[in-house]
Amino acid sequence: MTTTKELGVALRGWRDRLAPADVGLPDISGRRARGLRREELAALAGLSVDYVVRLEQGRATHPSEQVIAALSRALQLEAGERDHLYRLAGLLPPPPGRISRHIPPSIQRLVARLGDLPIGVFSADWTLITWTPLWATLIGDPLTVPAEQRNLVRLTFLSGSGDPVVSVRSERGDPAVQAALVADLRGAQALYPDDPGLQRLISECRSGSARFAELWRSGAVVAHVHDRKTVTQPLVGDVILDCDVLSVPGADLKVVVYTAPAGTPEAEKLDFLRIGAVHSRM
Repeated sequence: MTTTKELGVALRGWRDRLAPADVGLPDISGRRARGLRREELAALAGLSVDYVVRLEQGRATHPSEQVIAALSRALQLEAGERDHLYRLAGLLPPPPGRISRHIPPSIQRLVARLGDLPIGVFSADWTLITWTPLWATLIGDPLTVPAEQRNLVRLTFLSGSGDPVVSVRSERGDPAVQAALVADLRGAQALYPDDPGLQRLISECRSGSARFAELWRSGAVVAHVHDRKTVTQPLVGDVILDCDVLSVPGADLKVVVYTAPAGTPEAEKLDFLRIGAVHSRM
């Protein structure tokens, strides 16, 4: 059996073992597929259905690193399984010392089951890796911008990195948020000094933003704390939400969660947007 065929067998096996509920999809009775359908996997990974079919049938060769990374996240692979998928695709697994985009399956299941909240999962350099449908409806669909522009530091400090779909304002003020982001990036550099993407991001921001360069030189250490943010959303206007940044021990991920107290006008606005998010997936 060739490596290409082995890749297809592995993809089908991993797809079959995932229940729709594991990825936040309704578990409809009468499904003929044991696990996820091909079109569901394709949507989760941001790929075409035809390409997933060709991969599983062994007709697609040399998938890119971006494709394999997206499939490993969509299939909720453990770290060892992810590395095996890379090798089946003829690629080297991500080397140690690099910022990981891998999300442990337990965290993916958690995010899927909390899909009625706006949640975004970021890597150590504040690159958005995955998000719930309500996040996309509230903040703007990340799939409408190139992957390299889904970095919060780049969006915050560099002009021309893509116009935000909505306005998000912190109760603490922009200077405090900016200082916290730079402090996070300084900590990431200490942990991942050899990561080329991180070094490129720091270099671009230092040369392209006087504010970033000032904060970087200051060496200030600022921790993320509870925040309240006003999101100006085209459909519902201003929404004032609590914002918390949760850390994932051992995975170096940041889970950003927006919430509103039950029974408040803000919760009603989220409910309205949630209906739109559900319809967009149907």
